[in-house]
Amino acid sequence: MTATSARQDIRIPARDGYRLAATRYGSGPRAVVISSATAVPRGYYRAYATALADRGYTVLTYDYRGIGGSRPETGLRGFPATAADWALKDMAGVLDHVTGTLRPERLFLVGHSFGGQAAGLLDNTAAVDGMITVSSQSGYWRYQGRRQRLPVAFHTRVTLPLLSRALGYMPWSRFSSAQDLPGGVALQWSRWCRDPRYLLGDATLPVERYRTFHAPVLAYSIDDDAWGTARSVDAMMAAYPRLERRHLRPADHGLRGLGHFGFFRSGSEPVWEETFAWLGAR
Repeated sequence: MTATSARQDIRIPARDGYRLAATRYGSGPRAVVISSATAVPRGYYRAYATALADRGYTVLTYDYRGIGGSRPETGLRGFPATAADWALKDMAGVLDHVTGTLRPERLFLVGHSFGGQAAGLLDNTAAVDGMITVSSQSGYWRYQGRRQRLPVAFHTRVTLPLLSRALGYMPWSRFSSAQDLPGGVALQWSRWCRDPRYLLGDATLPVERYRTFHAPVLAYSIDDDAWGTARSVDAMMAAYPRLERRHLRPADHGLRGLGHFGFFRSGSEPVWEETFAWLGAR
């Protein structure tokens, strides 16, 4: 049986019982949980998850509440969810499932953007043996690339709050390839982006938990990522005590570009190999 044929769609309970759509790849003794970027469904990570499963890992991808297969049938208008819920209820619930049900020999996290930003908020990371993050940046608008600063400042001050309050959700799919966001997620995220400390400045969050995240962290920034600049990744990932930073230049791997969303796409295999080596060494 190949890793692809072993793919299985499942449901995993969040901490509050909300049923999250998830996909399990492979059945190896070492596990990897992939946590998505904001508004990105779990299927985007299929190629990378399959490659990990082919190397003997059990891999879980999942959708945060309100995204992809975890979107309510009644739609997002008025759906109660925040970015904090994604971390403290959804991410935490998936880790509970992995440690309590799969019980892997080794457990690793891979976080893309928000997925790496928020992992330090969890209270159940003691079993984690390592984490890789890709473009997990501070969203503070002044840390963005020069061309992105004013658009990010405008959208986080005007567009996101206005539309989220007026419609009860953020219709992001009308403006980009990203999925729509629950209104509470968009509003909380827009507040973070106006704070120089980003989510670390939110007094309602248990940010003290970053100091107790004991696992080693390999954090990538990407040279052509206008959102996840090296400066913005440095600002966010410095919260993790055992940090190793790498700045990736796509041309060094024979690739024309990656941006914020290209790392996990099929065709980006040349940049995956060092992540496989890093995981395999632990």
